[in-house]
Amino acid sequence: QVQLVESGGGSVQVGGSLRLSCAASGMISSNYGMGWYRQAPGKQRERVALITKAGKSNIVDSVKGRFTISIDSSTNTMFLQMDRLRLEDTALYKCIFLSDLDVGAQTWGEDYWGPGTQVTVFS
Repeated sequence: QVQLVESGGGSVQVGGSLRLSCAASGMISSNYGMGWYRQAPGKQRERVALITKAGKSNIVDSVKGRFTISIDSSTNTMFLQMDRLRLEDTALYKCIFLSDLDVGAQTWGEDYWGPGTQVTVFS
């Protein structure tokens, strides 16, 4: 079992910054991936960014250049630095953990979700 603790959400003015964190604990596998999804009312859930334990990452085009994902494998903690925030970034952001990730095969054992942390951008 894996437990996820999210932090860093809040309300910020347009153009401001937030830094989200997601710390994983429990039965951590040797190879894993972590990422952030976001969900806004009336919109499809969107994958924002993914990163492997080794640090390989990808990020959705809509936030590329503004958001940066990183990971500290010594603490199994993932970060999402969010800069120059826009109104459309408002959403519930959820952390995901993928156990036993095989990047080449694009498979994993189990997926775990955090409860979500709210990000609200206002003008």
